[in-house]
Amino acid sequence: MQIKRTHPNREKKYIGRGGRRGKTSGRGTKGQKARAGNKIRPALRDAIKKLPRLRGVTINKRGSFFTSVRLSPVAVSLSDIERKFESGETVNPASLLEKSLISKTHGRMPRVKILGNAVSKKISVSGCTATKGARAAIVAAGGTVA
Repeated sequence: MQIKRTHPNREKKYIGRGGRRGKTSGRGTKGQKARAGNKIRPALRDAIKKLPRLRGVTINKRGSFFTSVRLSPVAVSLSDIERKFESGETVNPASLLEKSLISKTHGRMPRVKILGNAVSKKISVSGCTATKGARAAIVAAGGTVA
């Protein structure tokens, strides 16, 4: 004869809210992450909030150093160009970098502006901006400014 229980084993009572995981519902143990609505503030947001607010018109009120770096043009004197370049040569940012008159900033080729008002060699300038005086001096010496 087989003996049978009158009351079957009692099923486990599920506690933790949210699913059939019981007790802590897969949230580990106590602490901020175990609570409802757990959100941890991003560290970058805290860093930005700590910066002072800038007054006046700016593109980005806080944390302007998080935006891209705006590069202002590098000034190159006509006297330096005359010293380093031969007559008939082309002056552009690559040739200026080659002759060590400019250097890369933040790993990029900078914009170049040519200053001065006296040059005797015939040079052709391309890829650079020049002041009115520098432009006139280059053209007077037989060069070109593109």
